[in-house]
Amino acid sequence: MEFLTVKDLSFRYPGSAEALSGFSFSAGRGEILLLCGEAGSGKSTLLRLLKRELRPKGTLSGSILFDGRPIEALSDREAASSVGYVMQNPEYQIVTDKVWHELAFGLENLGLPLDVIRRRVAETACYFGLEELFERPVSSLSGGQKQLLSLASVAVMRPSLLLLDEPTAQLDPISAAAFIEAVVRLSRELSITVLMAEHRTEEALPHADRLLALSAGRQLAFGETRRTLTEIGGCRGLIGELPAAVRLYARLGGTPPCPITPREGGLFLRERYDNRIRSLPEPPPPPDTGEALSLRDVFFRYGREQPDVLRGLTLQVREGEIFCLLGGNGSGKSTALSVAAGLLRPYAGQVRIFGRKLFPARAEPCRRGSVAMLPQDVTALFSAETVREELKERGETSLFFDREELLDRHPYDLSGGEQQLLALAKVLASEPRLLLLDEPTKGLDASARERLLSLLRRLRDNGVTVVAVTHDVEFAAEAADRCALLFRGELLSVGTPRRFFSENGYYTTAVCRMTRGYYDLAATVDDAEALCRANGRIGR
Repeated sequence: MEFLTVKDLSFRYPGSAEALSGFSFSAGRGEILLLCGEAGSGKSTLLRLLKRELRPKGTLSGSILFDGRPIEALSDREAASSVGYVMQNPEYQIVTDKVWHELAFGLENLGLPLDVIRRRVAETACYFGLEELFERPVSSLSGGQKQLLSLASVAVMRPSLLLLDEPTAQLDPISAAAFIEAVVRLSRELSITVLMAEHRTEEALPHADRLLALSAGRQLAFGETRRTLTEIGGCRGLIGELPAAVRLYARLGGTPPCPITPREGGLFLRERYDNRIRSLPEPPPPPDTGEALSLRDVFFRYGREQPDVLRGLTLQVREGEIFCLLGGNGSGKSTALSVAAGLLRPYAGQVRIFGRKLFPARAEPCRRGSVAMLPQDVTALFSAETVREELKERGETSLFFDREELLDRHPYDLSGGEQQLLALAKVLASEPRLLLLDEPTKGLDASARERLLSLLRRLRDNGVTVVAVTHDVEFAAEAADRCALLFRGELLSVGTPRRFFSENGYYTTAVCRMTRGYYDLAATVDDAEALCRANGRIGR
């Protein structure tokens, strides 16, 4: 018997066109169902309809059965505890100041006895490896630790259904993998049914029992994961959302089954393609230009009694290049970007923008009109009531919004990816020479990422320097002229994407994992496809 059954579900926001139309799918107890679709396809709306307390206002039709009962028949207590929800941004979900209190908060609101609360909190902390963080202030946690705490604070309620809305969007690759592993353990060991919406499917898709593909509020396909992948393989809007092995398989063609993991992708290559040509020609070195950004021996801490976040950071970014800065949550990437933007002042070291000192304060006027920054929380840039008003300074909207109906929405009513693009449009209105981006691909679907890549390359070709802090290794491999790894506030390595990712074992792309030992310096799906076609099929 299916644990969750959705039949003929449709939904319309007040005064808007239909947001969801005719959804019918199901999930068994302890299964993982992955929701895949472009930004604005309805993934978040669908998840919120399944969590009664978060259900948006509008017109709903169809039925949702929870363990054989209409979800409306659940008591308030059952609905609160049996259906868990983890948001994209843990800052929006965490409500207390200490780790232990965050774990206890939901149970306290259910009015459970103190001894029950203490027991559940203790075993949950042990299960998620939070013992060492137990007494810590939540504000001292890294992004990955906060998201794991959000998951644990939901799991402590012992839900039967767990809803995850792009939970790894703000996590580095290692933290994202650890988070997905924790979700899989909950599903497999505790028989929790999981519905997860994700753009970064590299880690999640191999664990999914079923796949639900959405597009523009419609259900494209639903079923067992590998079979559904075959059904949507020809859909250009969705193929970019899928793991590298799936995308390479779709480009090169092949007979089922479709590879999903890097290991399966590697076997697919080795069985079908020769490796006489092991690497592609390296592009010529860029011309010797001046420095757009220079940080030399920069130290920064957030308080006198707190440890240094930046520890003698030194980096140089050339004019007219795209420079991507990678590293784990809490490594100091966003802090470094804020120092470069002049938003934070280091207590030691020197910062120069186009050769001129950013500090002291008297140097401030020299950077106006030269530097613009896209922050991690893009909603901080919104001040108008509609998208159209937000964009009036920009003078054009087609690059970011090709759907007319979005222009009259409130910015807060956009999807996360649409908010990213709106904020970027506002930032570019100042026509900066140095563009600083903090997690620019957060919430973006494959189509929007392609548009962003095209835009950044055009800006670079026009002389704009771009520095991007990102957890998205695929984006960095495709976009960057150079990549760098930051660890505990220090720069450890810098190199071109092919060499940088090929030399890394963990902070690397799925294609590097697939091709390691067979092809050299292949970092992107484009690289792998070019090498396969250059070598040809084995036996031909």
